[in-house]
Amino acid sequence: MTEAMKKKKVLIGMSGGVDSTVSTMLLKEQGYDVEGVYMKLHAKPGYHEIHLARAQKAADFVGVKLHVLDLQEQFDAKVFKPFIETYKEGRTPNPCALCNRNIKFGEMVKFADSIGADYVATGHYLRHDGHYLIQAEDDTKDQSYFLFYIDRNVLPRLIFPLGESKKSDVKALAASIKGLESFAEQPESSEICFVETTYTDVLKNYVNVDQDGEVLDTEGNVVGTHKGYMHYTIGKRKGFTVKGALEPHYVLEIRPAKNQIVVGTREKLECRRVTIGHINMFDDRTSFDTTVKLRYRSEAVPCHVEIDGDRATIDLKEPVLGVARGQAAVFYDGDLLIGGGWIE
Repeated sequence: MTEAMKKKKVLIGMSGGVDSTVSTMLLKEQGYDVEGVYMKLHAKPGYHEIHLARAQKAADFVGVKLHVLDLQEQFDAKVFKPFIETYKEGRTPNPCALCNRNIKFGEMVKFADSIGADYVATGHYLRHDGHYLIQAEDDTKDQSYFLFYIDRNVLPRLIFPLGESKKSDVKALAASIKGLESFAEQPESSEICFVETTYTDVLKNYVNVDQDGEVLDTEGNVVGTHKGYMHYTIGKRKGFTVKGALEPHYVLEIRPAKNQIVVGTREKLECRRVTIGHINMFDDRTSFDTTVKLRYRSEAVPCHVEIDGDRATIDLKEPVLGVARGQAAVFYDGDLLIGGGWIE
């Protein structure tokens, strides 16, 4: 690293977890001028008292200044309220992708500008080459899927210190350093930071989730009952009744206006064409063959994509089960994330 590079300032998001703590330490060791920021995103009781204390302990240990940024108003407007509204509309939200675009690589970048930081870093497991996001070396922890929606203009300013690391090695490193042992012992954080138990427990504070409704078959016949459409996502096979069913039935469609769900057998979950909107690409291709992930933990499947303005049609070369409206369709060219959009 050159002397000029050593003077570059990096703002890193610090959550109080092992990943951001080790990332901060690595950046400092690499010679960057490092400052941390703890972002208050929601008002879950007791949450910030614990996590901010951990973040401050990590900052003190590494020897960096820690800023505290209250983004609860922005988070509520751009992440939490859309989460509630998406379920009300019978779709399945992806709040982490919205948070990454609007908060972590939106508001955090603005704050970095205000303190003169050249780069923004996080403890995410992924890599990038300045043009594309790249899947992490540890494919069991890769988080690139959740960053498909970030503004491509910020990519050259991002640093992901853990992109080449295995999670097990990160925890082992923390455990080997006197003063950081406790960070290695912390349990994994929940996928959605404001959901402590289930998403329906969150929804119940804002909408009437428990409303008995009708279960329909694909012909429109009433075949059973359910406990409220917001309890269900596409592909779910439990929690509703189907009279006379001889094989498992799965949720195929959610109709919020009438509080109905449509169910059918497994083969009826198969989907070969997907339409997406609000396209976010990291290059300018519009007609191409690639692979697509239609949910975080799924395998990428081969497809052909035709983009027309802000929408696209995806023709899958093999069927996918249980495609859910509101989720992300993310395109990968090998291990390069090239863009994606929201399933309609």
